[in-house]
Amino acid sequence: MAAKGTSKAAAKKADHAAGAAAGSLRGDTSKVSAKNTVARTGVLSAHVLGFTAQGAMVRLWTTTVRGSTAGHATPKTGFQSVTVTLTWESNDWKLKDSSTSTGLVAPIDIRQASNVPGDFSDYLPAVAEDPVLSGAEGRGGFPAPYGHNERGARAAAVSATMLYGDPRFFTDEDWRHRLLAATAASSVLHSVTSDTDSTARLVMENRGVGADGKAADGSELITRTAALGTRTVSYSDQAASIELWTASVGGVAGKDEMQRPQVAFLRMTVDLVREDGTWRTTAVTPSEPLVPSPPAIQEAAPATSFADVGGASNAPATA
Repeated sequence: MAAKGTSKAAAKKADHAAGAAAGSLRGDTSKVSAKNTVARTGVLSAHVLGFTAQGAMVRLWTTTVRGSTAGHATPKTGFQSVTVTLTWESNDWKLKDSSTSTGLVAPIDIRQASNVPGDFSDYLPAVAEDPVLSGAEGRGGFPAPYGHNERGARAAAVSATMLYGDPRFFTDEDWRHRLLAATAASSVLHSVTSDTDSTARLVMENRGVGADGKAADGSELITRTAALGTRTVSYSDQAASIELWTASVGGVAGKDEMQRPQVAFLRMTVDLVREDGTWRTTAVTPSEPLVPSPPAIQEAAPATSFADVGGASNAPATA
């Protein structure tokens, strides 16, 4: 993934970052245990700072979960701002440089309580995989068809949860209907369209925003869903059920701190069938939350500051 001439520097930087993270991966145990390590990262926003045919700079807003299923300390969440510099090389984007700083901190939803360490065992390295993200687009700007394999089913499940968390899902009826037509199975399209129309109207009414995603005072609706990990519940050539661990941010960027964006950590089960040469969803069902501890020594960012990561243009690429 590194550009020519930068691999040694990238490896050195990665080694340093890994060393710095060792303490957080240990939890309250005496040493790091690879088999008990929880280390997941989800991308909540991707803002393009600069782009040419030869290079690009992108700033990512990420949430991380770091810790161990051993001991008594629940893994902790954190937020980072990662700036990535890329170069176009060998017909692909390659990493030229990157830098990391503290990102916007969203408080954990007040309705969620932290789980105990052992609850995170379903998302250890030996059990779950990182999300598959390619960014490949098909017709209409929605994800291209997925491969007829388990990896393709996982990618389709990731896209479904991320697209359902896009602000346009709530504010743009035409976009939402085109999304559902492109991703939902024909057998459920009518019912899921009706259900999501009702949900979207309720969200807009509760948040006091219009079709442009903004309230009368200029406050902006902020919604994002990032996938932290995936695991296959069942798989066959014609149907699959994929569980995802997700971090969803929702709220309003404005002066009202009572509506400040919060993050909720959920497990989502996505059921899919093979139809029209791709994987299509038949159901997206929330299940029991899987909630880390709040960020250590990090105060929540003011509500107004979240405007920098809002808008559809800053949504990360889907799978």
